[in-house]
Parts: sequence; structure tokens; C-alpha cells
Amino acid sequence: MPSQLFTPIRLRDVELPNRVVVAPMCQYSATEGTVGDWHLMHLGQFAVAGPGLVFVEATGVEAAGRITPGCVGLYSDANEAALKRVHDFCRGFGNAKLGMQLAHAGRKASCEVPWAGGAPLGSDDARAWPTVGPSAVPYAEGWHTPAELDADGLARVKGAFVAATERCIRIGYDVLELHMAHGYLLQEFLSPISNQRGDAYGGERENRMRFPLEVFDAVRAAWPEEKPLGVRISATDWVDGGWNIADTVAFARELKARGGDFLDCSSGGNSPLQEIDAGPGYQVEFAAEVKRETGLTTMAVGQITQARQAESIVRSGQADLVALARGMLYDPHWTWHAAEELRANAAFAPQYARCHPSLMGEPIPGNPPAPKN
Repeated sequence: MPSQLFTPIRLRDVELPNRVVVAPMCQYSATEGTVGDWHLMHLGQFAVAGPGLVFVEATGVEAAGRITPGCVGLYSDANEAALKRVHDFCRGFGNAKLGMQLAHAGRKASCEVPWAGGAPLGSDDARAWPTVGPSAVPYAEGWHTPAELDADGLARVKGAFVAATERCIRIGYDVLELHMAHGYLLQEFLSPISNQRGDAYGGERENRMRFPLEVFDAVRAAWPEEKPLGVRISATDWVDGGWNIADTVAFARELKARGGDFLDCSSGGNSPLQEIDAGPGYQVEFAAEVKRETGLTTMAVGQITQARQAESIVRSGQADLVALARGMLYDPHWTWHAAEELRANAAFAPQYARCHPSLMGEPIPGNPPAPKN
């Protein structure tokens, strides 16, 4: 039976050649938000290796929206020009569609890079900056206390998402994803753990969803009608009394009604009290629940490492797309190896086509012939 993982999927006018997605993965290697040669290598290696879609890492819509001083941004002309260079490189040599994930780190911003400990930057550190959130509630003891966003702040952040979207249009990305997961700003509004406001943006679930949906609506209005827009969400906080899968299903219905095209289902990240029951495919059921209840296209992510595991997720209808992060870092040619195991085809750059174990230099269907020595 033909592989379902390696069948195309259409999102609006964008057709992905297969269901394999390279997830957004922070590299903490930008300078003032501007990408460099590391990103050219990092994203380029995936673009030429057969996945259907490759995402740029979480990209701050304003300087204060970065997680660390090394995180990527899209708030300046220099940021845009550098990302355009990487995009055009991937487009010129690769076969994958290219996506951007726009983000704001909120109260979890202004931190050290992970390999230097990842702790919040001290007030005496010249690299630090003030953080913001839905409420003046720190992530954990010893973290910055964020300033509660007032009306002007909310308008500024929403405008920053729209401005970054307009930069994405100029760069030429195929797919756009808004980061509403892992305890960053838009998820902070969703969760009662971090959102303790007393106005129209806090309290009941409908109010807590209000600002993330306003941002989504503004971005959907700016993003081309023919291109897909989706959301990465933490389907649960893994904390009693926090955001949960029932909330996620309700939010997914709202996104679908507003022109949302997919939901990328992750979890956690909003509280140090989280108790995660992790294991292979531990978040897949969240994608399956959203898909069952709403019919919205879903993407599964989280400890998906094996080809047949990914095939089973798509074939069983639990999710429409499968995203890999650490598995891709460990094996950037995961898609080729999965296609071989599942007796399917994945795109090869012509320079590499001769390495296919079964073809040994014969042309891959749909690709130019491999060069001959």
C-alpha cells in the first residue's frame, strides 16, 4: 500500500509534496535579530533533503519579543534582508516549501542562551531588556516580573505582528505560523496561570482568547488569501487548573471560523509546575482530538523519530502533517531515509541524486538527471 506520509497535501493554494515538516527550532545564533551563515547552513541542509515544509525558528516581531539576545527577529530592514538571503538560498537549491513562525516571548524573554544556562538576564546585564505579559506575574521565582500590557502596548504588539507579516510577504514565504505555545506571550494570554487580568482580555476563556484572536485576525487580513496561516499551540499546560485540551478544541473552532488553516499541536512551557507524561508520540493525541472535534488540519509534533511511527500517525488519521525537530537535527536526511523505508520517493537535489541506494545516479522522477562524471 502506498505511503500516506509521502502523499501531497494542499493548504489553500500551496501544495506540499509530502507530510514531513521540519519544525521551527531556535538556534540562538543571530546578532541583533539578524541571521547569518549558521542559518544558511542550518535551513539549507533541510531544504535540499526532501521534506514538504521547512520552518524558520521562532522569530520575534519586536526586539523585546526575542527569547534571548541570540534569537532571530523580523523587526528591522537588516533582519529582513538577511532572512531574504537565506530564503532565496533555500528556494534556489531546495525543493521544500518554506514557512515562517512569528513569535513574541512575553514574560519568558530576556534570557541567556541555553548552553550558557538559559537563566533570566540580570538587571545589571547590558544585554537585558524589560519584559511584558498579560499580567504582572513572573514565570517562576527569580524571573523578571513583566509589565502588564496596557491598551497602547496591546496595539503595539498587534501592529508588530502585522508589520512582520508584511516583511514575510516581501521575503516570499509560502506558509505562516503564529507561535501561541510554550509559555510565550500569546499563550500567556490564553492560560489562566499567566493571565490574571480583570479587563476584557482576562477572566473567562472567551476573554482570554480575545487578544490572540485579534492578532490572528490582523495577520490573516494582511497575509495573502491564497497562502495558509496556522498556529502552534500548547494543547495543555500539564497543570491542574491551567489551559487544557477542551480549551484547545474551543480555540481551534474559533481559528477555523476565522480562516485558520492548521493547528500545530505541542504542549507545556507555561509553568515550572507542569507534570508532563512524555514518551514517543506523547502529543499526538492532542492533534487527533482537535482533528476529530473540529475537522481542522492538524500537525503532530513531539518525540516522533521513526518513519513507521510517522506513517502510522498520518495513515490512522490522527494528524495530517508530522513535524520533527531533534530527529531532524540528528539526521538532516531523515526524509530520504524514511522514504526508502516506506518505499516512497522524496526529492533529491540533482547534485545528490546519485547517492540514492536504489537508483545510484538514475534520475529521481520529477528531478533533473544527476550529473555524470
